Amino acid sequence: MAEPNAIEGSLEFESVRIGDYRCGPGQPMTLIAGPCVIESLDLCLKIASSVARSCEELGIQFVFKASFDKANRTSAGGIRGPGIDDGLKVLADVKRKIGCPVTSDIHLPDQAESAARVCDLLQIPAFLARQTDLLVACASTGKPLNVKKGQFMAPSDMQYVVEKVRRAGPGGLMLCERGTFFGYGRLVNDMTALPIMRSFGVPVIFDATHSVQQPGGLRGATGGNRAMVEPLARAAAAVGVDGLFFETHPEPSQSPSDGPNMVPLSEFHGVLSRVHQIWRTVRGWGS
Repeated sequence: MAEPNAIEGSLEFESVRIGDYRCGPGQPMTLIAGPCVIESLDLCLKIASSVARSCEELGIQFVFKASFDKANRTSAGGIRGPGIDDGLKVLADVKRKIGCPVTSDIHLPDQAESAARVCDLLQIPAFLARQTDLLVACASTGKPLNVKKGQFMAPSDMQYVVEKVRRAGPGGLMLCERGTFFGYGRLVNDMTALPIMRSFGVPVIFDATHSVQQPGGLRGATGGNRAMVEPLARAAAAVGVDGLFFETHPEPSQSPSDGPNMVPLSEFHGVLSRVHQIWRTVRGWGS
């Protein structure tokens, strides 16, 4: 593997196929976006159709994301979602009606095969980035993975995640930056993580909304500061990434999960357009 923190002599880059898209050098920007958790089919379709229109206008590749189960809850009373069976039915309907690839969080190895029948991309939550059995089960389906860097991990440690996944399956993977713990209840972003992880020869996604979380900041729930979402997304686009991850909702204050760091759906097109303009400018300098 590449030397930790070394950009020179990086591995040969492998783009990743997600449905009909490819994510990597020379490709349009990939956007992974949607609500945090599946609430209803109607809401998912409303969000997906709105974001899809923006992406079509801007020339962006859109992957819809919503979780069928949010197993990592701060408190026992946190809403987790409809579960895998009902959740996958919703995702299949979104995929069929909107015509976009879909993804969802996978928490357990025995969820991988079922999820892969519907999802074009399997997402590994940050707290589970080191779980070998989960990574291997998901990679063995042949689907690509989006592995979020653990908030407790150095970017150089993600090279071992790349190694595990590549040995287990042919679908490839992307690495996703979503902030690093800085004391209690706060995350910070080290933008050097983006080129470091990209030097491992895989596409890198920047998760702008989870990067502004304030873990446990609402007395039993996660807080956040959505005012920082666009500035961080702009910074990541300027540094150089292959795609971005956002959560959005028509009424973030009513979302059962991650409301404080979501972008309101009415504001999403403007945020995406401004960030994409920076991304396009940077990509004009090279791959």
